[in-house]
Amino acid sequence: MTTLFYVDDSKDDLFYLDYICRKQQIDVDLFCFSTAEMALEALETRAAEDKTPPDLLVADLYMPLDSGIGLITRLRLDDRFKAMRLAICSGSDAAEDRARSLDAGADVYLEKPLDLATIILNLEM
Repeated sequence: MTTLFYVDDSKDDLFYLDYICRKQQIDVDLFCFSTAEMALEALETRAAEDKTPPDLLVADLYMPLDSGIGLITRLRLDDRFKAMRLAICSGSDAAEDRARSLDAGADVYLEKPLDLATIILNLEM
């Protein structure tokens, strides 16, 4: 089963993705976090327990305490998570935001609202 970590400070966006997952009965192990620190703690716990990292971590570009870019940058510098697939998401379609995200080490830039079924399908390819 695909494992996805989703990090977003918006409770509405977290609720929406969880709702879509349940409504569309998408076969995914979805973990939602409202801060980058919470996601990092969960990743470190998984690593300490010798569990595989998630198949994909999606982080919101604009979060007040730690941006998605900050989280991606930290993960790319950590050997335990360097190879993990990472994505930045945002409601912004600005070319600068996309470029900054990819330059920071994101594998993909996703626009909101997220299409969970398509994301999972692309992971399985």
